[in-house]
Amino acid sequence: MTELPRLGNVLYPAQDVEQAVAFYRDGLGLTLKFQDGGRFAALDGGGTTVAIAGPEEDVTGGAPAASFKVADVAATLAKLTAAGATVVREPEEGPHEIRAVLRDPAGNPFVLYSSR
Repeated sequence: MTELPRLGNVLYPAQDVEQAVAFYRDGLGLTLKFQDGGRFAALDGGGTTVAIAGPEEDVTGGAPAASFKVADVAATLAKLTAAGATVVREPEEGPHEIRAVLRDPAGNPFVLYSSR
């Protein structure tokens, strides 16, 4: 059986990761799960991770985006481009995963990623 994609996180770019973490942690009450300095942070959004991407990790050009974990980024990218998606960033190795950025047919950005 093929592993189905799952919503891994909702990505929010931020110029200041510490400020964004404080806002969502202290203001909204989300629990910090992981933080990689000023690059990236993950907070528990109650079933979906709220991911904060600092300037170094902002792969969407400042736009919030859903991130889908898939078994094979390249194969899923090929299926989605055949279905009408456009590639914004080809698959690349990030510090924690392999990822690609696409836009759906309506122009909305989203990220595909898998473990390295």
